[in-house]
Amino acid sequence: MSVMFYGSAIIAILATLMVITRTNVVHALLYFIVSLLAIAVIFYTLGAPFAAALEVIVYAGAIMVMFLFVVMMLNLGHVTQDQEKAWLRPSLWIGPSIMAIPLLIEVIYAINLNQEVMAHTPTGVKEVGAALFGPYVLAVELASMLLLAGLVGAFHLARK
Repeated sequence: MSVMFYGSAIIAILATLMVITRTNVVHALLYFIVSLLAIAVIFYTLGAPFAAALEVIVYAGAIMVMFLFVVMMLNLGHVTQDQEKAWLRPSLWIGPSIMAIPLLIEVIYAINLNQEVMAHTPTGVKEVGAALFGPYVLAVELASMLLLAGLVGAFHLARK
């Protein structure tokens, strides 16, 4: 368990540092996805498979798609088409792929062990829902308002 936890934590830290240091937005987004996947593996090893699934579905899936739409909305026209084609080169995917391969191996290992990797007993959907809409309802609502403000701000920036 500790090898998976610390391995995923190191990958998450390295990928997050790559997000911060990249000047290209698409490169940063790819490393950000790897970071979120590493955090999902950390959640899984700590006994929260539901939180891990939400991390992958909501953050690595939906939020990244929203970020890519914002990047596409801010497209400057024909001038950037060559630059976008350069972003899709296979060499762009080498760094995130190298970081994602250990995560894939850890997930396959955890699935094959069939829940033996988790440090704690799993938390069910009912407990998570009761916590989110109980004592943490204000934090959930503030996070949703922050995401809405970011989306509205991106729309106004992209408007001509």
